[in-house]
Amino acid sequence: MDIEFNKNEDALKQLCFQLKSKHQKVALGGGEKAIAKQHEKGKLTARERIKYLLDDDSEFLEIAAFAGEGMYKEYGGCPSGGVVAGIGYVKGRQCMVIANDATVKAGAWFPITAKKNLRAQEIAIENRLPVIYLVDSAGVFLPMQDEIFPDKEHFGRMFRNNAIMSSEGIVQISAIMGSCVAGGAYLPIMSDEAMIVEGTGSIFLAGSYLVKAAIGETIDNETLGGASTHSEISGVTDYKFETDQECLDHIRNIFDKMGDNPKAGFNRAEPAEPKLDPQEIYGLLPQDRVKPYDMMDIILRLVDNSEFEPYKDLYGQSLICGLARIDGWAVGIVANQRKIVKSKKGEMQMGGVIYSDSADKAARFIMNCNQKKIPLVFLQDVSGFMVGSKAEHGGIIKDGAKLVNAMSNSVVPKFTIIVGNSYGAGNYAMCGKAYDPRLIYAWPTAQIAVMSGASAAKTLLQIQVASLKAKGEEITPEAEKELLDKITARYNEQLSPYYAASRLWVDGIIDPLETRKVISMGIEAANHAPITKQFNVGVIQT
Repeated sequence: MDIEFNKNEDALKQLCFQLKSKHQKVALGGGEKAIAKQHEKGKLTARERIKYLLDDDSEFLEIAAFAGEGMYKEYGGCPSGGVVAGIGYVKGRQCMVIANDATVKAGAWFPITAKKNLRAQEIAIENRLPVIYLVDSAGVFLPMQDEIFPDKEHFGRMFRNNAIMSSEGIVQISAIMGSCVAGGAYLPIMSDEAMIVEGTGSIFLAGSYLVKAAIGETIDNETLGGASTHSEISGVTDYKFETDQECLDHIRNIFDKMGDNPKAGFNRAEPAEPKLDPQEIYGLLPQDRVKPYDMMDIILRLVDNSEFEPYKDLYGQSLICGLARIDGWAVGIVANQRKIVKSKKGEMQMGGVIYSDSADKAARFIMNCNQKKIPLVFLQDVSGFMVGSKAEHGGIIKDGAKLVNAMSNSVVPKFTIIVGNSYGAGNYAMCGKAYDPRLIYAWPTAQIAVMSGASAAKTLLQIQVASLKAKGEEITPEAEKELLDKITARYNEQLSPYYAASRLWVDGIIDPLETRKVISMGIEAANHAPITKQFNVGVIQT
């Protein structure tokens, strides 16, 4: 019996149990009473609509389930950002589904709602996925209108994206299944086809109260913008249905008759499970994030047949580079090695740190993958780049810049999984959110910040103590410890993967065993978008 393995296993399984529990909670949206009210109106909830719409027993890859986690407490919170989104299958065709959750503030748009919707649209545009909007929203959450209405990445960007997608031939279908008010009324009508559910669906630029206030006209909402009005008088909607189910059935019928499009042509063989048991990942990943481990042990439990073809495995060993398959798809993997390695020059290199030789190797490997049209997978457990006079004199900035350049300019799709640490410039070099990964997911063990909690807390403490001393105030050791504890607690909260997921720094948090599914569905999505841009890294310092 390996006690260390068992301790690690227990700790990670507990984190995964907490993840599952948290997801079950956010899946309730505004709560069971709000769900019951939806049912009383003859309406399905957002998640029920998605389940009915998608193919039976098919996979659904949810995007940003924890958006808004812990935010907007003064307004009662906004679970999942008030919208459910993800990649699923309708009539065997991969698509993006975006469904307003009317159990959360009547589906009103908070700032995070807009950010989540825009991320879902971005994924659809990059991968040329058809989009299905299930609309049921009261519009902008007025107390926060200044944070959602006028800026470039705010509410209005949705409609701009509608127009761009339409011009690029990306199919968009909308179903009006509840309120659809004000600016939000443009979303379904800027889609290729719009349908409405009788009795519950309504669409208007201004509701009856605002109409009365603005022009003095007295009219009820159904007459103003109900299903009969828009299907028989205005011609705004294309189809009218009596129930949610009939409406969703019609969307499936539309998808059943859609033609196919050119593919990117990424290589896929017959999928195979890893020969080494993926469940062992739970015990192999140390509970103590300072402890070294061999990242190859993780990789071999993620890839088909546990087969991996290393690239320059004896050089630049703090980064693992090589080719493998995941669910049949050919991939190039760039991963941080977390064990201590020794270079041929006799230099001991710390795990999780990027050195000049490893940056140089990874840059070359990324260029090769672009040359051969192989998607890239980044497995992050990185503390950052090596520092100190030896690293600086060896040109670490130059070599790091080379890696960032090659990765930034990649035209093949990139996918990022944050296994453990994701600190500072290491986050950037290993394809953090700022570098346009098609998908970026975190394990429950992930931490994302400019530096580790211990380092940051000590630095912040030194700054605050120096500030107090400058004012002539002395601080006792007891007060200094209390201050350090407060700083550490605040910083550690920000290190949490849920803090990152709530702000969409990652697309979600997953059990390690879901990693293969995320990457496989992500590459399948990317395969819908042929590569049209030439790979060009520009000027690189050598």
